[in-house]
Amino acid sequence: MDPRDGVVELFHRVAASVPAYRAFLAEHGVVAERVETYEDFTRLPLTTKDNYTRRHPLPDLCRDGTVGDMIAVSSGSTGTPSFWPRSAADEEVIAERFEQVFRDAFDAAGRRTLAVVCFALGTWVGGLFTLACCRHLAAKGYPITAVAPGSDRREILRVIPELAPHFDQVVLLGYPPFLKDVIDTGVAQGLPWADHSVKLVTAGEVFSEEWRTLVAERTGMTDPARDTASLYGTADAGVLGNETPLSIRVRRFLAAHPETAKKLFGASRLPTLVQYDPRVRFFEEHEGTLLFSGDNGIPLIRYHIADEGGLIPHDRMLAFLAEHGFHPGDDGPDLPFAYVFGRGHFTVSYYGANVYPENIAIGLEQPEVNTLVTGKFVLEVTEDAERDRHLTVTVELAPGLRGSDESAQLVGRSILTQLRRLNSEFANYVPPAKQPPVVHLRETGDPDHFPPGAKHRYTRG
Repeated sequence: MDPRDGVVELFHRVAASVPAYRAFLAEHGVVAERVETYEDFTRLPLTTKDNYTRRHPLPDLCRDGTVGDMIAVSSGSTGTPSFWPRSAADEEVIAERFEQVFRDAFDAAGRRTLAVVCFALGTWVGGLFTLACCRHLAAKGYPITAVAPGSDRREILRVIPELAPHFDQVVLLGYPPFLKDVIDTGVAQGLPWADHSVKLVTAGEVFSEEWRTLVAERTGMTDPARDTASLYGTADAGVLGNETPLSIRVRRFLAAHPETAKKLFGASRLPTLVQYDPRVRFFEEHEGTLLFSGDNGIPLIRYHIADEGGLIPHDRMLAFLAEHGFHPGDDGPDLPFAYVFGRGHFTVSYYGANVYPENIAIGLEQPEVNTLVTGKFVLEVTEDAERDRHLTVTVELAPGLRGSDESAQLVGRSILTQLRRLNSEFANYVPPAKQPPVVHLRETGDPDHFPPGAKHRYTRG
């Protein structure tokens, strides 16, 4: 079936079975029976957290008004949780993305594989969801054994030396900076990563190809395009797409040819590049951002996730690369590509936690620091020469003031206190030693960060 026809059918199923979506359509004067073609579908109103999921009781958002058998929690900019039900059937669909990685890149069908889940465990979506998907693959006959130490680095490095010798390969699944911390600590402890045929599955944020090369070297990987894979997902709908060996080869070429990348993506930043199955998660572009439709614990139609990015058909991607002298091979799935810059205007991602400007602003509004600063700041994640990442906040000082180490430390403590208070993902995903932000203080009107008269942007991608 043409995916465009499939998404129209999905719309009708959701309109018939989800009470909240029926109410949403009625509010917007939409008669479901009149949506007959894909062109009709593209005129449907967009759904968002604010205009849809937050406005209806949780059961009404679910199929037949029934909450699924599992709930994941994500925290918003004020710490108010969002609840995302799902069922085993929902997990089986998402497990197909894991299967694509484990089967096609890691050859896990014929290799005894130890999957080490390093995402945070608990109500957050990453850890338990990943564990469930690994077990679904094992139930299908893959020789995969999962262990879930979560984000406890000491426990990870305790179980790997004991278990890894019994397997043909070890797959670490977690947020990129945390996995690098684990790898570097293992190196310092003398753990022979190269003996264990290490693979990485990451999620949550964009990383550089230099980062991929570095972790590949430190773990003894022989082919980063087949030994690593990044997943693109959200708490709202699970995994939406995943890197493939083909997409990684393409991204590594583009990283080495920034002008070609800029022609393709329209920006100098290098986005995450994944392939996706439009029959399962149907994407659309909307004003430089992405929409998707998919059947989940909470079915979503034309859901605006605010991620900056776009879509490239498979054939168009290969033709563009050929025009620029690169032939990556076509041994990958014949699936379209999605590129994702993340929510650059609104958040930064750090150890898989979304850090919101509002979190930082509240830290600067506390009585002990609010007389020192204007309230303007720039939030970003920076990478040092060792490819370690740091949450960095550049703050504008109040007029007439000059910065000092003491005042920077005071501002940093206030920001950290509010981040931990307001953002449960930050508090639980980010290792405590990596939580304190790096604070730079700049005088009023600093031309690089706070030019007078310009519209201020609080984040940098």
